[in-house]
Amino acid sequence: MPAPAAPAAAYVDNRTCVGCHAAEARHWQGSHHALAMARPTPETVRGDFDGAQFRHHGVTTRFFRRDGKYFVHTDGADGRMADFEVQYTFGWDPLQQYLIETEGGRLQPLTIAWDARAKRWFHLLPDEKTPPGDVLHWTGRYQTGNTMCIACHTTGFDKRYDAAADRFDSRWAEGNVSCQACHGPGSRHADWAHAQAEGRAAAPPPRHGLVADLRDARTQVDICSACHSRRAELSAQPVPGEPWLDHYLPSLLLPGLYHADGQQLDEVYVDGSFRQSKMFAAGVKCSDCHEPHRARPRLDGNALCGQCHARPGRSDFPAAAGDYDSPAHHHHREGSAGAQCVACHMPAKTYMRIQPRPDHSLRIPRPDLSVAIGTPNACNQCHARQTAQWAADAVERWYGPKRRPHFGTAFAAARRGEPGADAALAAIAADRSQPGIVRATAIHMLGGRGTAAIDAARDPDAEVRAAAAASLGTLPAAQRVPTLTPLLQDPLRAVRIAAARSLASLPAEQFDAPTRAAFDAALAEYVAAQQVSLDMPGANLNLGALYADLGRDELAERYTLAALKIDPDFTPARANLAQFYAARSRPADAERVLRDGLKREPGIGELQYALGLLLAEQQRLPEAADALAQAAKLMPRDARAYYNLGLARQQLGQLRAAEAALRRARELDPADPAIAYALAVFYAQQGRRGEALREAEALQQLRPGDAQVAQLIRQLQAQR
Repeated sequence: MPAPAAPAAAYVDNRTCVGCHAAEARHWQGSHHALAMARPTPETVRGDFDGAQFRHHGVTTRFFRRDGKYFVHTDGADGRMADFEVQYTFGWDPLQQYLIETEGGRLQPLTIAWDARAKRWFHLLPDEKTPPGDVLHWTGRYQTGNTMCIACHTTGFDKRYDAAADRFDSRWAEGNVSCQACHGPGSRHADWAHAQAEGRAAAPPPRHGLVADLRDARTQVDICSACHSRRAELSAQPVPGEPWLDHYLPSLLLPGLYHADGQQLDEVYVDGSFRQSKMFAAGVKCSDCHEPHRARPRLDGNALCGQCHARPGRSDFPAAAGDYDSPAHHHHREGSAGAQCVACHMPAKTYMRIQPRPDHSLRIPRPDLSVAIGTPNACNQCHARQTAQWAADAVERWYGPKRRPHFGTAFAAARRGEPGADAALAAIAADRSQPGIVRATAIHMLGGRGTAAIDAARDPDAEVRAAAAASLGTLPAAQRVPTLTPLLQDPLRAVRIAAARSLASLPAEQFDAPTRAAFDAALAEYVAAQQVSLDMPGANLNLGALYADLGRDELAERYTLAALKIDPDFTPARANLAQFYAARSRPADAERVLRDGLKREPGIGELQYALGLLLAEQQRLPEAADALAQAAKLMPRDARAYYNLGLARQQLGQLRAAEAALRRARELDPADPAIAYALAVFYAQQGRRGEALREAEALQQLRPGDAQVAQLIRQLQAQR
C-alpha cells in the first residue's frame, strides 16, 4: 500500500523566516520588496498629507490626515467629491501610490502618485480624460488593484473574485514581497528546521523542505518572472518554484508591446526582454547581477558587467571575458555617460512617467536596423540630434561593415504584410539558435500558415509548443487531430490548454475514448484558467468564444455579454457578439450591438467594418458601402476593408470607385489571393482582358498548382 502523500507546503508567518535568517533579513528590510505594500504610518507614507492639493482636469484633490489616519478628498465613482481613507501604501521609490478600498472589496490605487525624488504630486495619466465611470478613472475596472497589481506586491496572494456577485474577498499571506514569495511556502522547511534544532532530523529533505531551488538558473528566472513579466495567469494561486508555464502564459513580441526587433515598447517589465538575451541562453540568472535580498545591483557602474566581461572573468562563463571597459571597445571618453555598459546595451525607457527601466535584452546597438525598419537604437537615444544613418556609419567605422541577420527584419516585414514574409518567419521558427520567445512569436505571426507550426508542435521548448498549439485551430481535422492530440498530455499546462482550445471546434466523434478523456481534462484546465480572470473582459470573451465553438449558445452569449458589462467599449467582445447573433439568424440583434458600440465610439474602424459586412449580407448595399468606406477611412492600412468596399462598390455599379478600392487593397496586401482574384474577375467583366490576365498570373504565383486559377488563365488567353 503506497504511503500517503505529504501535505502541501503552506505559508508561515514571515517572522518565522526572519527569526532564523537574521543576515538575510537585515538586507531585505528597507528593500523595495519589503516596502512594496504597507499599512499607512508616518514611517511608510512618503507623500505630503499636510493639506497638499493637486488639480487635474477641473478636479482639485486634497491630501490630509485626521485622527492619525490618511485621507484623500477627491471625486468618487459617482462623480461626487468625498473623503477616502488610505488603506495601504503601494511602492516606495521613485514613486508611491495609495490604495483606497471601495465597494465590493476593491482596492483602488489613486492615479495621483507621489514623486519620491522631486517631492511632488503628479498624475499618472496626465493627458487622459477619465471621468467617473470610465474604466481608467481611479475607481474604474482597469485600475482595480486586486486585478492589476496587488499579486506582485504581496506574498501568497489569493484574489477570490466572485463573478456572480462582482465582489472580491482577496487575501494574502504577507502584505509585501517577503521570503516565501521567492522561496515558496515555508511550512515544511520550518518544520524541518525546528526538528533539526531539537535534534530530531536525521537528514535534510530535498531543498531543505522548500519548493523552489533558486540555485537552478531557469528556476530562478521563472520565479522572478512571476512578477517581472507581461503575462496571463493560468492558475488561482501560483506556487513559487513550480513550472512557470503551469501558472503563466508570457506575452510574445507582438505589436503594441514590443518593437519589431524585440526592444521594449509598452510596459512589458523585464522577463520578455531577458529571454531574448545571450545571457539567458548561457545560463545567467537574476542573482548574478542583482543581490536578491537587497533587491538592487550587486555592484555599481561597469563593475557589475565586469564580473564576467573583464579579465580573467568568471570560471562558469569563460567565453564572456574580454577588454570591454575601454575606449577601444566603447569609443567614448572614459568615465563618461557613453562609456557605461548600460548606456549602449541596456537603454532605458520611462514608464509611469518618472521611472526609467533598462531593457534587459542586453542587445548590441543596431542603428542599421533603425535605418531599415525604423526601430529605436541606443546611439540616437543619446545623440538625439543625429540621424540613424549617422549612427550606423559610426558603428561601421568602428566595427566593420558586417552585421548579423536579425529577426527584427522579418518581423517588420510580416507586420507590414510584405510578400515573402512567411518564408522568413518559418525559417526563424525552425532555427533553434534563436531564443524561444522569438521562435514562438514567429509561429504566432504565421497564424497556422505553412508547416512551421506543425513541426514546432514537437519542439523541446515549451513556449514554442504552446504557440504552435494555439495557432493550429484552423487546420483541417485530418491534420489537426494527429498534430495536437499528443499535446493534450504535455507536461505543462500552457501547452495542454492551447491544444484543447484549438481542438474544441471539432465534433466529438473525431476522438477515440482515451483521446476524448485527455481532451476533456485539458479543456477543463482551459476553462479554469479563464475563470481565474473573470474580473477582466478578455477571459469572459475567451469563454464566450469557446462555448460558441462547442455549440453551447446560452453560455456563449452570457459570457460575451459579461465581457461587455465589464467594459462596454471592449471592441473584440462587441464584434464577437454581433458575429454570434448574425450566425444564428439574429441580424437585428447583431446590428443593434454594432450601432450601440459606434454610438459610444464612432471612430472604431473594426465596428464599422463588421457593420458593413453585416449590411452586405442583407443586401443593403448602399448602407454597406457607406460603412465600409468609413472603415477604410478609419483603418487606412487594412486591406480587407478596401477589398470588401471594392466588392460593394462593384455590385452597386460604381466601377471607378470599385477599381480604386480593390487596387488599394492589392497595394496593402499583395500576398492575398482573394484580392488578386477579385481584380482579375473585375477586369474580365469589364472586357479589360490584358489587365485581367496580369492579375490572374499574379494569382497563379500566390496559388501555384491551383487548377481553377490555371483554367481562368486559359480562358483569358483564349479570349485575348
